[in-house]
Amino acid sequence: MTIVASSRPRVLTRRYLVRVVVVNLIAASSALALVAWFGLLTRLSDVGYVLATSLIYAYTMGSLTGIVLPLIAVAVDRKPSAIKFGVIFAGLVVLIFVGCVLGTAITVLVGINTVERARSIFLLNLRISIIIGLVIGCIMIGYETLRGRLHAAELELRTRQLEEERARKLAAEARLSSLESRMQPHFLFNTLNSVSALIHEDPARAEQMVGRLAALLRFSLDANQRSLAPLEEELKIVRDYLEIEKARFGERLRYHIEVPDKLLGAEVPLLAVQTLVENSVKHVVAPRREGGEIFVRARTLHGGVAVDVSDSGPGFSMASIPAEHGLDNLVARLHALYPDGAGVEAMRDDNGRAAVCVRVPVREA
Repeated sequence: MTIVASSRPRVLTRRYLVRVVVVNLIAASSALALVAWFGLLTRLSDVGYVLATSLIYAYTMGSLTGIVLPLIAVAVDRKPSAIKFGVIFAGLVVLIFVGCVLGTAITVLVGINTVERARSIFLLNLRISIIIGLVIGCIMIGYETLRGRLHAAELELRTRQLEEERARKLAAEARLSSLESRMQPHFLFNTLNSVSALIHEDPARAEQMVGRLAALLRFSLDANQRSLAPLEEELKIVRDYLEIEKARFGERLRYHIEVPDKLLGAEVPLLAVQTLVENSVKHVVAPRREGGEIFVRARTLHGGVAVDVSDSGPGFSMASIPAEHGLDNLVARLHALYPDGAGVEAMRDDNGRAAVCVRVPVREA
């Protein structure tokens, strides 16, 4: 008799039938003990009669209550507690009365009682049935309620573990995608060509580029146990990436990063901002002769953190993002990490530029 909305009475399972048998035997034994306690067993031969009638009453009321009461509980589960438990208690009393009537009729049909005797002892049987039924019924309701809550908690924990595992898998895919993009020949060749050109013109800057490339590769390789990173760490990787690409595109690539110091410690999904920035470089700066501008901003929004990456491109719709795209992966990761309170939105910023906003709840590093 699970008193939770998500549960359904499992009256046909083996475990449920075993519980019904055990509880009904307990009820029958309790009835026999009560009759003996009140001194109604005057002869030894009465024991068999009382035991037989007790078993009939117990299995009639127990089976009826075990099938019907969970349906009542599920039907009123969303009601206020006072109404819910009031209806359940009233239902229990009614079911005990109906079960007592049916049990009395069965004792007459099988020849244990005559009609006159059954009528004369009906009130006594009803009082005993109500006492035992209410005690055992309340115990079972409490037990099944706790059992249902435990099952719901286990299910929630299992779901959360699956979501966390999915988030780690998606983060690993994002890291692999990031590493693959760094290891692609055109990126490496372009970076190495830029370094080669700077060795004689600006050795210090060439050394910086090598360091930034190493940092990008190291970050993609070493960050294999995390799904989140402080925004400050994420922005460092973004700057390293943009500076490497700036050496390639020159003045065609212009970027601005504006993030308040108080938000630098906020945690964001690993490579989330990097994914958006790389998308802008690939689709806005690279294909256009005049290049483009990229703006990265962070702000508080509805108690969380929103990171906007805007550019001078035409923009796009999230509905047009193909499966397995970096943004599609990011959306799935956000859903796995934050079932509520996170999202990715294509929008226009305050200056009318095309932007993508990543919104996450605050989670300090």
